[in-house]
Amino acid sequence: MKSVLLLLAVALAGSGAQDCTRCATMKWALCDGPPCSCAVLVDEQVKQVLDCSTLIPKCFLMKAEMYRAKHGLSTRSGGKPTEYAFVDNDGIYNPDCESTGIFKAKQCNGTDTCWCVNSAGVRRTDKGDQNLKCEALVETYWVRAELKHKPLSQPLDTTNLKSAITGAIVQRYNLDATYVANVTYDQGGSRIIVDLMKPLNALTPDLSRAAYYMEKDVKVLPLFANETNKFEPMVGAQQVQFENILIYYVDSKPPTFTMKRLTGGIIAVIVVVIVAVIAGLLVLFFARRRERANYQKTQVREMDEMQKSLS
Repeated sequence: MKSVLLLLAVALAGSGAQDCTRCATMKWALCDGPPCSCAVLVDEQVKQVLDCSTLIPKCFLMKAEMYRAKHGLSTRSGGKPTEYAFVDNDGIYNPDCESTGIFKAKQCNGTDTCWCVNSAGVRRTDKGDQNLKCEALVETYWVRAELKHKPLSQPLDTTNLKSAITGAIVQRYNLDATYVANVTYDQGGSRIIVDLMKPLNALTPDLSRAAYYMEKDVKVLPLFANETNKFEPMVGAQQVQFENILIYYVDSKPPTFTMKRLTGGIIAVIVVVIVAVIAGLLVLFFARRRERANYQKTQVREMDEMQKSLS
């Protein structure tokens, strides 16, 4: 009996050690055990423990990427967030996360400049100072992925496309098929629109996780341990490969951006256009004034000639 129990213990230990060789959903993670535990560095001597049975929260992923970039480590597999509903115009930053991996509503990135974010960690307000108030984290309930595929040998069948895209999202990103609200295809533009949507006030699932992993799959390299396996669904007999992706976010409350959000370049263009319009109006005004003056002078000369002829 004792020998049987010993064999079982050895077998369990061996299987645990085998499962602990890597974190399937985060290739930068380091795993050891027993008991098996995986973590990734997010700051100096600070490890974030991960649940490798599911997608890693986007907030943790961004912190890990910032840490690696700061120390000259490879971030190619993480890449730079999109600058793209409203889009992410700020790029990667080192976020403040709750213990669960949720973004804190107010982000300052270690500076006196602060802003409010949504549940996807994307800025949704103008930037302010430390006194900026972010009452609560606003939930992103709708994520739209606009994918541009590479040239194909033949057009895609829309029915098969929706099934293939949905199946790939379910299998790769562990997102239930009910949250894939719509898949449309623009053949002329080689674009596939995928809408991920949940009830307006629902806190789960976190759609930003699937969107972030998909973005890295397409634009850079996968965040998964298996880098060779990408988001390339089979539609009929064709494997669809993508060359670009845009991510749009729709929150349960509209963003509060103002004109302050405009970049210097855009403001400069607006100023140039306004000055050009004003200059054009002035030129038109003086041209008409000159024409009127010339017309009046001509009338005076004609009247003088008529009077001379009569006399």
